Amino acid sequence: MPGYLLKLERIAIAGADDLVIQSLLDRQQFSDPSGAAAAQGISSASWPMFGLLWPSGAQLAARMALHPVVLGARVLEIGCGLALASLVGHRRGNDMTASDCHPLASGFLLENLRLNALPPMKYRRGHWGMQETGADGDVHGLFDLVIGSDLLYERDAEGLLAAFIARHTSPAAEVWIVDPDRGNRSAFNRQMADEGFGMCEERLDQLATVSRVAYRGRLLTYRRAAA
Repeated sequence: MPGYLLKLERIAIAGADDLVIQSLLDRQQFSDPSGAAAAQGISSASWPMFGLLWPSGAQLAARMALHPVVLGARVLEIGCGLALASLVGHRRGNDMTASDCHPLASGFLLENLRLNALPPMKYRRGHWGMQETGADGDVHGLFDLVIGSDLLYERDAEGLLAAFIARHTSPAAEVWIVDPDRGNRSAFNRQMADEGFGMCEERLDQLATVSRVAYRGRLLTYRRAAA
C-alpha cells in the first residue's frame, strides 16, 4: 500500500481460529496523492481510522464465530473497516457482504483474504452518511442479518444509520451493533424504534487478563416489532 506504514498481526478470536491481519501501523498514517480524502471531506485525523483494529470489532468477530450458518441467509457488515467479523463469518461459510465508504477498505480486504488463503468475498462501497446521488452506494437488496461495531461515534440527528439499516433488512432480519457505551446509543435506539425495531441488549464487559485487554460495551440486538 504505497504511502503507508503497515503491520501484520496474528489476531486471536474467541471461538474461531486466528486470523492474520494487515493493518495500518498507527493513527498517524495519511497519504492522499489522488485527493480521495479531500473529495469526501475526510480529515487527515479520521482518514486512518478504518485501517486499525478496534476492540468492538473483535467482540463482533467473536459473536460471528458462534453464529450458525444458515443456507441462503445473507449477512451484511456495515462500516466494516478491516472487516474482521466478515472474515470470520466468511471463513465459516456465511454468505457475507462487507461494506464501507473508505477508498482503501476494499484493498485491505483483498490482502487479508489472501493472507488467510480465503476465497473471494463480496464487498460493496456504501455508507449511511454518503451525500452523493444514490446515498447507499453499491449496497443493494435485503439481508437477513446486518452487523456493525462502534458505529455510534457521532451524532446522527437525521437518523441516517437507522434508515439505512431499515432499507436493507428483510422482514425477519436481526441487527447486531456492538457499542462501547457511546453517548449516542439512546438516540439511535429511538430512531430504530421509529423504523419499527424492538431492541434488547447484552453487556459484553470483560476484565483484563494476561492475554486480553479490558472491554466495556454491549451488544444491541434489534428485530422488527411484531405487527
